[in-house]
Amino acid sequence: MTKDLTKGKIMPLLVGFTIPLVLGNLFQLTYNAVDSIIVGQFVGKEALAAVGICNPVMTLMILFLNGLCMGASILMGTQYGAKDYDKLHRQISTTMLSGVVFSIILSLICIIFSVPILHILQVDSSIIKLTTSYMRIIFIGLVFTFLYNFFSSTLRALGDSQTPLYFLIASSVLNVIGDLFFVIVLKMGSNGCAISTVISEMFCCIFCIIYIQKKVPVLCLGKKWLVFDHSLLKKTISYGWVSAMQQATVQLGKIGIQAIVNTMGVSVAAAFAVVNRIDDFAYTPEQNIGHAMTALMAQNKGAKKQQRMKEGFRCGMILEFIYGVILFLICFLLARPLMLLFVKDEEVILHGVKYLRLISFMYILPAATNGIQGYFRGIGDLKITLLSSFINMGVRVIAAIPLVLILGMGIEALPLSYLAGWVGMLIAELPLLIKNYHQLTRNATSENNKAENDKA
Repeated sequence: MTKDLTKGKIMPLLVGFTIPLVLGNLFQLTYNAVDSIIVGQFVGKEALAAVGICNPVMTLMILFLNGLCMGASILMGTQYGAKDYDKLHRQISTTMLSGVVFSIILSLICIIFSVPILHILQVDSSIIKLTTSYMRIIFIGLVFTFLYNFFSSTLRALGDSQTPLYFLIASSVLNVIGDLFFVIVLKMGSNGCAISTVISEMFCCIFCIIYIQKKVPVLCLGKKWLVFDHSLLKKTISYGWVSAMQQATVQLGKIGIQAIVNTMGVSVAAAFAVVNRIDDFAYTPEQNIGHAMTALMAQNKGAKKQQRMKEGFRCGMILEFIYGVILFLICFLLARPLMLLFVKDEEVILHGVKYLRLISFMYILPAATNGIQGYFRGIGDLKITLLSSFINMGVRVIAAIPLVLILGMGIEALPLSYLAGWVGMLIAELPLLIKNYHQLTRNATSENNKAENDKA
């Protein structure tokens, strides 16, 4: 069900919008997490390392598609808030058509060049064949990944964050069943996990399409699904490429870190694969609070409600900081049990525990940056998010190189490099935020004065 975010109490709206986003993304993360758990427990650390090495590359490609969806969803939210339904329909059809074509092209490129990509990442020769096979199977399903993310982003732009959750729950259950069948019963190793992931993504996409056709009248476009608006595509690209580059910058930084980790041996690579999964789960609520702020800001920007935008930012930041504190307690106190979920190898576990206990002290920083980025995305100022993300990842990789290659530090160097990146990011964002927020405050004051004069 779509929801108007320009009305009602803001904190309950943000919490209600965020919870399905968090649950949905956590279920989505179970695709690769379940792969890692089952591979780690039933196949071995070589296969686990292969799955972990593929993840940053796969995520990078997916984020290019998500960038298009995110840029379009900001425009959709603004159009929906302004009640401009004709433009909204053209925006939806244009985004879908261009995204399908792009995802197919991207899939073919990734399949063809998978081996050179892995050589660039300095993947150990003992696992490169295993890694290549897993990666190619995953990329076959890239178009299904786009379609699901497109439809879910569209629903969220219209205020519905619950429905995509239901599809992901069903898809995640299918993924678990498929993993158990292909890996344990058919003994297909990491390739079995990849096949299961693609099948579950396909069904998730199908469920979403059927629901929209039957239950969401505003999205039942009929022949209008084939409408392609070049002017809207240009605007979508102007939003989407910045969003895609911002997310791609983050992932390129992770790939740079992965290349450094790959020089430390298979045990550290396996540990890093596990802590990356845990990090994904840890960061997801912070990111989703930011996405909820984006949706609320976009709709209220379209409705020209400045005071609600100001209050929405304040409420969102409160939620971010509360979660950051909770996350610290969980990851510090439960580091070893979390590692044991994924792997039995004691050496791998020790590396992972060392990483988690150190980084847990720093989780409050990405909580702040995600809230700030959610605000800037919602008002359509995406260049700031790109700049700050570029600084974050650049500083992170630059800091990691001397810590690992010169000082000879192990996996504990990575949280320290992340700390440097987050601090650099905040230094870039805060002056721009203060300036923008002051302008928003002035606009909100003018809005309130006008409302009072109208009443008088």
